[in-house]
Amino acid sequence: MKASALAALLFFAFALPSTAQSSTQSAVSSTPVPEKDTIVFSASSMTGSTSETNEYTRLQGGARIQTNTLDIKADSIQLSGSNYRSIIAEKNVEGADTEGGFTFTCNSLRYDRETKITVLEGAVAMHDTKNDVHVKAEYVEYNQATETALIQINVEITQEKSVCTSAFAVYRKKIQMLELSGSPRVTEGDNVFRAQEIVFNLDTKEITLD
Repeated sequence: MKASALAALLFFAFALPSTAQSSTQSAVSSTPVPEKDTIVFSASSMTGSTSETNEYTRLQGGARIQTNTLDIKADSIQLSGSNYRSIIAEKNVEGADTEGGFTFTCNSLRYDRETKITVLEGAVAMHDTKNDVHVKAEYVEYNQATETALIQINVEITQEKSVCTSAFAVYRKKIQMLELSGSPRVTEGDNVFRAQEIVFNLDTKEITLD
């Protein structure tokens, strides 16, 4: 890091009680948080406030955040709350859950570092790399603790020759179970299954229709 960037970062972190400042060079910071989780962030510029009532850090231009389990890139990222609990990323969002084993792209992202819940919105595309499951939708809420994804609006989930569509879906990644509702449809080669609700085991390919 250039000396000017380091000086700007140190000034921002320790000298400003409530005003916002920005660095003109690429800024990088690393902060330890509870449970041995570490957050590292970088961007072309950084602004923020350390006010007790409005504490935040905003990254602009090639923004990137890395925690022990997540790697997020976007045009703009804002961190707020105690120990940067809340992360909001916007525009050209992409990243990976290195612990869960999936990648994603979307228009916007919200992540709570305490609850471990990620909300992806707008043109969401996820790839469960461990099980080769591809998800497309407009809204996905993923719980890292339970490895469960709530998927809504124009849902399309594919694995090998299986294509599943619906308005709403629950993907239980750990046990490879998919629950579909809202005009659900599962296509397996030449076979097409429709019902009010469909439960699909992605491991065994067993389908339950209700």
